[in-house]
Amino acid sequence: MLVPLLVAFYYREPLVPFIVSFFITLISGLLLMRFKGREDWQQKEALSIVALSWLAAAVFGAIPFLFEGVSFIDAVFETMSGFTSTGSSILVNIESYSRGLLFWRSFTAWLGGMGIIVLFIAVLPKLGVAGRQLFRAEAPGPTEDKLKPRIRETARILWTLYVLISALEVVALVLGGMSLYDALNHTFACMACGGFSTYNAGIEAFHSPVIEFILTFFMFVAGANFALYYRVIRVNKFVLFRDEEFKAYSFYILGFTGLLTLVLFKDMGFSPFNSFRYAIFQITSIMTATGFASTDFNRWKDSAKILVLSVMFIGGCAGSTGGGMKVVRFMLMLKYARRELFKFVHPRVVKPIRFNNKAVPDDILQSILSFVVLYIGVFVVGTVLLTLLGVDMVSSATASITTLGNIGPGFNIVGPMANFESIPSLGKIILISNMWVGRLEVYTVLVLFTREFWHS
Repeated sequence: MLVPLLVAFYYREPLVPFIVSFFITLISGLLLMRFKGREDWQQKEALSIVALSWLAAAVFGAIPFLFEGVSFIDAVFETMSGFTSTGSSILVNIESYSRGLLFWRSFTAWLGGMGIIVLFIAVLPKLGVAGRQLFRAEAPGPTEDKLKPRIRETARILWTLYVLISALEVVALVLGGMSLYDALNHTFACMACGGFSTYNAGIEAFHSPVIEFILTFFMFVAGANFALYYRVIRVNKFVLFRDEEFKAYSFYILGFTGLLTLVLFKDMGFSPFNSFRYAIFQITSIMTATGFASTDFNRWKDSAKILVLSVMFIGGCAGSTGGGMKVVRFMLMLKYARRELFKFVHPRVVKPIRFNNKAVPDDILQSILSFVVLYIGVFVVGTVLLTLLGVDMVSSATASITTLGNIGPGFNIVGPMANFESIPSLGKIILISNMWVGRLEVYTVLVLFTREFWHS
């Protein structure tokens, strides 16, 4: 909170919100340090720490918003959306808020993008062996991707790459015509796949194809596995093109972009250039779960909307800052379904599922299958509850999937040029839970609500 404090000081804005928030958070942390706990953490403790740390971060991060008249539930919604890099917002007139607060809002997304706990592991050596359980509980994807034997070194490498790519994006956006303030805010949101903007109209406010293409490139980068970038630099520069998930990720984005370009040109009368410009930006933005909007796609025809809706269920790569179910899970589910069809015809044939030329163990396939079932279950429950609260079905369904997938905008009353302010307070609590569950890959949160967790 000292970083946005400096921004507020630079722009001569009130400092009290961040000073008070800083001391409340600091004192709470110091009080917690007085309670000596166990040091031999097991899986159960790691899951609890990760899940509750993210919840606590959202609550404490909400304090500066209270000073600018935002209600407690709305403030927690905004910071949970930030830390989980969702990008959904309840702020009605974004440009009326102080620059320090908007900077803090974007900064929460950047911190949450690579992971609060991963940051702690990278800078706090006293975590020691327990860091592995924390990293596994928070890491996005079905498997843990270790780059070094020591988990702290892995976390540090990932954060170093994250910072360096972020710096490159800031420079590119400034050269593209953004002010340094806007470049920092949009870089924080872009690299985290968070989607927050400092303008009500989002990226459309800049009216710049150059800025849109720069953001598209970095959204694509942020949606891929960061571990691959390290291997490109240190191991093999061709590893990107050999990775099945990265190839599928690229194929899905290019394929859906091509289809949407055709639809926008044929059904909506856009020029070929604008059709491609809007298509590649929105497909990349939604599939990586960034949630930026360069145009109001809520006004598009259903033939275009269905393509945008489809990529909401795929998401970015494992090991990325992107949300959604992840490309690797989507691929393995397709391979699993294909194998079951094959076994239906040839029941005695043993046919292992292979990924990157390695056989995928059955326990991982079972874990992915149960993840998909739970993911769809949470989506359905969220949709039903919002509908019962009086929200229309399209808004309910897209609000549920967009918060669970940490995507940002939906359709109708939660469209890209609208916000979530009109959702009832109880509905906002449901969506806060969705963001929390989705960012921590479902299991880490839902396991806290099982009887076995507390009695084992």
